[in-house]
Amino acid sequence: MEQKLKREPLGKGFYVNVTPHHTFGTDAVVLTHFASPKTKDKLVDLGTGCGIVPLLMLRDDAINQAVGVDISREAIYLAQKTVDELEITNFTVLNSDLKELKGKVEFGCHTLVTCNPPYKAPNAGLKNPDMVESVARHEVACTLEDIIAVSAKLLQTGGRLCMCHRPERLSELICLMSKYKVEPKRLRLVCQRKGEEPWLVLVEGRRCGKKGMRIEPTLYVEENGEFSPEMIKIYGPYKEAYL
Repeated sequence: MEQKLKREPLGKGFYVNVTPHHTFGTDAVVLTHFASPKTKDKLVDLGTGCGIVPLLMLRDDAINQAVGVDISREAIYLAQKTVDELEITNFTVLNSDLKELKGKVEFGCHTLVTCNPPYKAPNAGLKNPDMVESVARHEVACTLEDIIAVSAKLLQTGGRLCMCHRPERLSELICLMSKYKVEPKRLRLVCQRKGEEPWLVLVEGRRCGKKGMRIEPTLYVEENGEFSPEMIKIYGPYKEAYL
């Protein structure tokens, strides 16, 4: 592998292999917390990258089993390397286009799908000449509609889709969820600090759910120049291991 590889400690004896192409940020950690996984959950993480979302959940014994899907061979190599080194038996990684999952991942039986998608629409701004970076940031390999359409197929009735995205695409996200019968049920905005506009939105949809969405209190990342008490709690063992 040409990219320099390193281990990022997650706490509780867990770590994740990352490279500059495939690492993770605050949005992935916040999404994991927002998803509120249950022990019985069967998870599919779309665009799993280095596998950070499933690994954080497995670290805390928060889910029963997980599948991580990514179109990038490099990303899947990293996730598989971590799974092998930590001898994790309930996390399967799959190198696949998410639009071609039929026959590879069982449809209609999963209780939770998560996705930290490319934030930029296909024609939004200049694309990075590095193709790996471009796929990670722009909807080159898949669109927001592709993600929600396949999520609807993966979920059982009552199953949940939890996503993060940029606030400017919230209306599009909600409309697409409704289109594919993944009814938006929870929404939370994330701000760096009080008085600033949100930089992230978290949305949960429920497959064939009833109408009605709950708006949760805004999450503030910083308070008085330091991590807020809630962010410290969200980072949990990862903060103790690394920050």
